[in-house]
Amino acid sequence: MAACATTYFETGRGWGARIAEHNAELMVQQAPRRRRVRTPEFFFVKHFDNSRLVKASDPVRAREMRVFSVAVAMLFSLIMVYGLQHFYAIESSYRVESEKQTLDQMREENRQLRLTEAELTQPGRIDQMARQLGLAEPQPGQVVHSDGRPASASPTLAQIPSPAPTAQ
Repeated sequence: MAACATTYFETGRGWGARIAEHNAELMVQQAPRRRRVRTPEFFFVKHFDNSRLVKASDPVRAREMRVFSVAVAMLFSLIMVYGLQHFYAIESSYRVESEKQTLDQMREENRQLRLTEAELTQPGRIDQMARQLGLAEPQPGQVVHSDGRPASASPTLAQIPSPAPTAQ
């Protein structure tokens, strides 16, 4: 690695000299590793000229790749649709459970309100509170029942009520 880094900056020397120096460094490094057996390793640079190569189009391969791409896209879309449906089902089940809890809370609140109403509308309690406030039972003739029917069976004419006298 060090040899590669130094060859970039050493522009005055040729490739042959650099390779020979690199081979010599490798030989020195290999000697301690092996027990008195020296096997030289040489690296040769191989130059390949691929400029004359031209890629030929293969219509069968191109068609196979299109079919494969469409199949993968269809599979991906089906998996995504399944995943979305699955997540929507989970979300709706959470929403249903939340609504059930809300309904239970409202039923309990309604039960509490009915109990409170029954407690507050007990005639004995109302009578006791009225007596504490100084109220008494109504005298006969004090209560007027208005049921919307005239007292007699005779027909009556509609009348405009007279205006109340103004105090001057």
